[in-house]
Amino acid sequence: MVMTGVCQTIFAVLRLIEPTVVLEELASALFDTALLLVVKDRSANGTDPHISREESQQKAITNFYLTFNLIIQLTPILPSMLLAWLGDRGWRKAPIVVPLCGYLLSRIMLLLVVLFRLPLEVMYGAATVFGLSGGYCAYWSGVMTLASLASTTADRSKVIMRVELLYGAAGLVGSLVSGHLFSLYSANVGHGTILLCVAIALLLLSLLHSSVLLKVKDVSKEPDEDGHILSPTNGNVATQAPAGKNMVNMVLLFAAAIMYTSAVGGAMEVLGSFVLKAPLNWNAKQVGYGNAAGAAVFFTSFVGVIVFRRCVSDAALIMIGMVSFASGIYFMTFVTATYMYYLARLLTLFALIPMPTIRSLLSQQVPASSYGITLTSLQLSLKFAGLVYLPVFTKIYQATLNRLPGCVFMLSSILSVLGMIPISIVGCRSPQRQHYQRIQGD
Repeated sequence: MVMTGVCQTIFAVLRLIEPTVVLEELASALFDTALLLVVKDRSANGTDPHISREESQQKAITNFYLTFNLIIQLTPILPSMLLAWLGDRGWRKAPIVVPLCGYLLSRIMLLLVVLFRLPLEVMYGAATVFGLSGGYCAYWSGVMTLASLASTTADRSKVIMRVELLYGAAGLVGSLVSGHLFSLYSANVGHGTILLCVAIALLLLSLLHSSVLLKVKDVSKEPDEDGHILSPTNGNVATQAPAGKNMVNMVLLFAAAIMYTSAVGGAMEVLGSFVLKAPLNWNAKQVGYGNAAGAAVFFTSFVGVIVFRRCVSDAALIMIGMVSFASGIYFMTFVTATYMYYLARLLTLFALIPMPTIRSLLSQQVPASSYGITLTSLQLSLKFAGLVYLPVFTKIYQATLNRLPGCVFMLSSILSVLGMIPISIVGCRSPQRQHYQRIQGD
C-alpha cells in the first residue's frame, strides 16, 4: 500500500509542468555558460591595432551578443502569436513542445560549432531557428498559462513563483557544474563538448516529458464540490476570473513590465562581458559560480513572496522586488573585486518577485479564455522593448568601457525605479482583498 501511494505521488508529480521546466533550465544553464566561453575564445584573436586587446575583445563579445539577442527578440513575434492562438483553442501543449524543439536544434548547432570549428556566425542561424520555433517568448508564456489554469486566483502568485523557484533551482545547479563540465576535455573532444552533450540530453528528456507525460489541468472548469457557496469572512481568499478586461490596469502593468524588463535585460546583457574583463577577469568556473549566484535569487524571491504576501498587496510585493534590484544593480556600478560582485547580488535577493507577480495580476484582469494570448502579448511587448534596450545598453557600455564600465548599471537602476510609478497607480486602483470561507450548502 505504501509503495502504491508513493508511485501514485511520483506519477502525479510527473504529470505537472515543473519537471519540464527543471530539465529545460538545467540544459539552458549549461548552454549559457558554454556559449559565453566559446564566444570569448573566438573573440580573443579579433584585435584592432587602434585599441587595446581587451577592449577589442569586449567589443567583439558585446557585438556578437547584440546581434544574437536581437535575432532572438525579433524572430519569435509571429510564431509565438500563432502558438498562443493554438493554445487558447485547446492545443495547450503546443506553445511548450514546439519551442523545446527549437531549443534542441540551437544547442545541437553550438555543439557542431565546437566540434568542427565552424564560424561563430553559425550561431546567428541557431538563433533564427530558435526564434522561429517561438523561442522563450512562446515557451514561458505556455508554462505560465498552464500554471495559471492549474491554480485558483487566490493562490496564483504563489503557484507561479513556485514554478520560478524550481526554474531558479535548476539554474543554480546547472550553473554550479557548468564551469567544471566545460573544462573537461580529452585529446578527442575539446572544451565544452561534454557540457553541450549533457545539455542536449537534458533537453531531449524535457521534450519527451512535455510531449508524453505532461497533463493540462484547468481548475476553472472544475465544479465546486458539495454545493459550497462563498460568504465574506476573515478566512481564505477566493476570487473568480473577471468576465471582461480591465484595460487601464492592463496598460499600467504592461508599462511596468516593459520598464523593469528593460532595466534587468539591459544590465544582464553586458554583465557577462563585464565579469570577463579587468579587474575581475573571471575564468570558466568563476563564470559558473557567478551564474549560480544569479540563480540563487530565485530562492530568496520565492521566500519573499511566501512571507510578504501575507501582509502586503501584490502591487506592494512588486515594488519590494523593484527596490531590491535597483539597489543591487546600482552597487554593481562600482564593483572592482569578486567579493563586491557577490555583495551586489546579495542586495538583489528579491529581484525576481516583480515579473511573476505582474503576470499573476495581469491574468486577474482578463477571462480565463484569454490567458494565453494576454501573457503572450506581454512577452511580445518585452521582445519589442528588447529591440530598443539591447542596442542602447550595448553601445553605452562600449562607449564608457574605459571610463566607467558600470554606467549601464546606474541607468538600469533608474529604469527600475521608474517602473514603480505605474505599479503604484495599479495599487491605488485595485480594491482591497475580499476574504471568504466555504460554507456547506443545504
